[in-house]
Amino acid sequence: MNLVLWTAAGLLAAVALTGGISKTFVPRERLAAAHGGGWTGAAGDGFVKSLGILELLAAAGLVLPAVTGVAPVLVPVTAVCWILLMIGAMITHGRRGERAFVVLNLVYLVLALAVAVGRFGPGSF
Repeated sequence: MNLVLWTAAGLLAAVALTGGISKTFVPRERLAAAHGGGWTGAAGDGFVKSLGILELLAAAGLVLPAVTGVAPVLVPVTAVCWILLMIGAMITHGRRGERAFVVLNLVYLVLALAVAVGRFGPGSF
């Protein structure tokens, strides 16, 4: 169980790190031209960069507290926050008719739910 939860948290952290770096450091116009990034064309720079920073924090929060042993309860708390972020992403992509991205965000949501339930419950640190 512990290995599964670590793997799920690691995968989510990698996704969050990748998304966070791109949203924080890649110009919004370039993101808007990328596959799945069309939503950024209608969003402001500050909003996109804020989401990127939140994703970078999520990447850290899914792994670092457990690795360092400092406040490991932040891992499932971060997973719950990731669930909320994925709900917003699913709504955004759904409104744009991007079903494949809705499904992808649903997969991320389910992984985060597993981490949250596992780390709050039987697989806690």
